[in-house]
Amino acid sequence: MHTIQKAMKALAAVFCLAALGISLLAATDSIEAFGQKWTVQSASDWAVAPNLLQLKVSAEPPAGQPRRPTKFALLESKPYTKVTIEGEIKRNARSVIFVYAWQDDSHYNYAHISSDNAVAQNVHNGMFHIFGGERARISPLDGPASLPSQDWTPVKVVFDGTSGHCYVEVNGKRNPSLDAVDLSLRWGRVGMGSFNETGDFRNIRITGETREPGPVGLQ
Repeated sequence: MHTIQKAMKALAAVFCLAALGISLLAATDSIEAFGQKWTVQSASDWAVAPNLLQLKVSAEPPAGQPRRPTKFALLESKPYTKVTIEGEIKRNARSVIFVYAWQDDSHYNYAHISSDNAVAQNVHNGMFHIFGGERARISPLDGPASLPSQDWTPVKVVFDGTSGHCYVEVNGKRNPSLDAVDLSLRWGRVGMGSFNETGDFRNIRITGETREPGPVGLQ
């Protein structure tokens, strides 16, 4: 009887974490950057300095699982219904990503900001949607590459869950490739990292409106 009670308590704890939108699989450590805490797979993958966060270790999505990013720092906060992320980015290879509307490991969106042109690489330089499976592009292929150089570059990500609209400004300019509407994920947490490369982020500021977690995919 005692063993059954312990098992029931453990199961209840799992459901509680899931309801709060806390990752049970991908994220196991916590780091502090930009005056806030972030959940990551492994703290040793990252370097933190004043107003600077660097992803030092790249990783491919696990073999045999849906192809979607896993190497990002997820802000430990309530879900955002509206959010603006501002700062500077520097790619070490081709790209970095910003995650938004994250509800759990299998349900989130992300902006892939890349040196590639979307017409040439349609899984790069665009907005992407994860809903239980593979990534799916949800933005046009129009527009130039967003990060032609490896210099520090100003960036702003703006998400409005009321309309489902999210767009990215890079170096003060908007790009059709980084502009999308998704009505299935209208709120969620935010993060930053890379799909399968490394990159640097500095002077990141996050402002917006939050809400309590709820069932995945529902308002």
